[in-house]
Amino acid sequence: MRVMVAGAGGILGRAVTAEFAGRGAEVIALGRTDLDITDLARVRSAAGTWKPGLVVNCAACTNVDGAEAEPRRAFLVNGLGPRNLAVACRETGAVLVHISTDYVFDGSKPGTYTVYDEPRPLNVYGLSKLWGEKALLCIGGPFYLVRTSWLFGPGGNNFVTTILRIGRERGRARVVNDQQGCPTYTLDLARAIADLSASGCYGIYHVTNQGSTTWYGFAKEIFGQAGLKVDLAACSTVEMKRPARRPKNSVLDPFPLAETIGYLLPPWQDALARYVAVLNR
Repeated sequence: MRVMVAGAGGILGRAVTAEFAGRGAEVIALGRTDLDITDLARVRSAAGTWKPGLVVNCAACTNVDGAEAEPRRAFLVNGLGPRNLAVACRETGAVLVHISTDYVFDGSKPGTYTVYDEPRPLNVYGLSKLWGEKALLCIGGPFYLVRTSWLFGPGGNNFVTTILRIGRERGRARVVNDQQGCPTYTLDLARAIADLSASGCYGIYHVTNQGSTTWYGFAKEIFGQAGLKVDLAACSTVEMKRPARRPKNSVLDPFPLAETIGYLLPPWQDALARYVAVLNR
């Protein structure tokens, strides 16, 4: 099978590219300079030239606070981009896998968010991602809409590398303790994406590593697994004074992931241990 990966230069795009290549697929890995997904003509040209059976969209504008200052850019990449890919896939008969986010929810629900819950984003980033989701639903065609959260993994900066750098440079760190979510390892997510794409069970899925924590709890586990002694302080979201509002609870419920691919992703602590081992090589 020929797989076209948009956004192949990011940490998830790299993992997805490696996963499909490892399974023997012919992978067309397109980074930001190779394919501007906001340009419909270029997207159509790429799909028409390569004729992939599967397109995986890992391209995204993920700067949550930056989106508040540049909403047009966020809506172009996160909203118009998926629409363009969906149009091209419909025209060529390709299946589309689109990656979305936990931030489409407002965090007011006391329990986990299921695929049946109504999205109500709090910020521009979440709204732009929701627009991308709605574009897929409007255009139709076979697709997998994969919501995930708190990504970390090889190939680029993420919360793990950032907090480790801060801890080593300063010996102290302050992290919010009132936002709950699910850390997700890109390598585990890529495996699930590949298995989902082979299932033929199109639809919306929530895919994260098992378990949830706060950013403070995540940082504490990172420092512990890295063997780094850091003066770690908890603070509230209000104290951080960030431009974009964040949901207090964005824990995603995985049903019906296991019922579709036969397994759930490992606990996030296990995933973190594997990533820390990679960083220590």
